[in-house]
Amino acid sequence: MRSGTMPIFEYICRDCHQQFETLVTASRTPVCPACRSDALDKQLSVFAVSSSGARKTAPEAGACGTCGDPRGPGACSLN
Repeated sequence: MRSGTMPIFEYICRDCHQQFETLVTASRTPVCPACRSDALDKQLSVFAVSSSGARKTAPEAGACGTCGDPRGPGACSLN
């Protein structure tokens, strides 16, 4: 990682089920912006990559099959 860059991570709060993104640094522990809980599950991020000759396709659903929740079937409120 280049110096001066801060990674953005996606989380789901285990307490209130809020999904959010936040900048993460070594000196700051992420907390849920809705309930301030630190009981979080880090989500798999999808990176956007583009090139002038790239073919555009629709993203595939994740393990959940409905919402893309990587924890698998039954993990989200849509199942």
